[in-house]
Amino acid sequence: MKKIIYTLLVLLPLSALAAGNVKLSSVNIDLTDNASLQRGAKHYVTYCLGCHSAKYMRYKRIAMDLDIDDAVVLAEIAPEGANIYDPMHTAMNPDDSKKWFGTTPPDLSLIARVRGGDWLYTYLKSFYIDKNKPFGVNNTVFKDVGMPNMLWQLQGIQTASIQKVQGEDIVAYLKIKEKGRLSNKEFDKVVTDLVNFLVYVGEPIQLERQQMGKYVLVFLILFCIIAYLLKKEYWKDIH
Repeated sequence: MKKIIYTLLVLLPLSALAAGNVKLSSVNIDLTDNASLQRGAKHYVTYCLGCHSAKYMRYKRIAMDLDIDDAVVLAEIAPEGANIYDPMHTAMNPDDSKKWFGTTPPDLSLIARVRGGDWLYTYLKSFYIDKNKPFGVNNTVFKDVGMPNMLWQLQGIQTASIQKVQGEDIVAYLKIKEKGRLSNKEFDKVVTDLVNFLVYVGEPIQLERQQMGKYVLVFLILFCIIAYLLKKEYWKDIH
């Protein structure tokens, strides 16, 4: 019991930190949309894998789960030279990354389970210019973020309207200062696909688990009915 209470106390600040004072936008997660997951995997390799590994996911697992050929995964998703059985490891040297960023970029295999899809979705859309930061950007969801905005060419460059609230600087809203290659709708689709993929990576068996859960519930209901009838039968002569 002490361990359970301690775990809840540890997780409580994390859940509070996830939202903070920022209202999270809602993302439409659909793990049955294999096309979205395939696009998300490609976006992850293109924009994220350079720094962040997803070491608990293998390219072969992606091919099996999304029902696509190994050759397609190697040609359209995996980086050049990767083997179909390779985990999604970044090529960045940990020592170099610590030197450049001050810390080693975390593995993102379980980031969706820790932060949640809405948090990731809002985070990826909430970078704005802040020339006081090492990479020239900040984030409304993750203040003083220590990474660049890898999607700026797609989204464009955002500026923030800062307001003073009880002596603290608060971002009132974000505004596109310089347009990117994609429209708002197109960029939203890219981010949705990417978050969809990260949610899938966090628990690849989620759909199977949910399907199995239905059968388990039916079994438990039937078992309860049988147990109740047996109880009545055993006790009917006692009264």
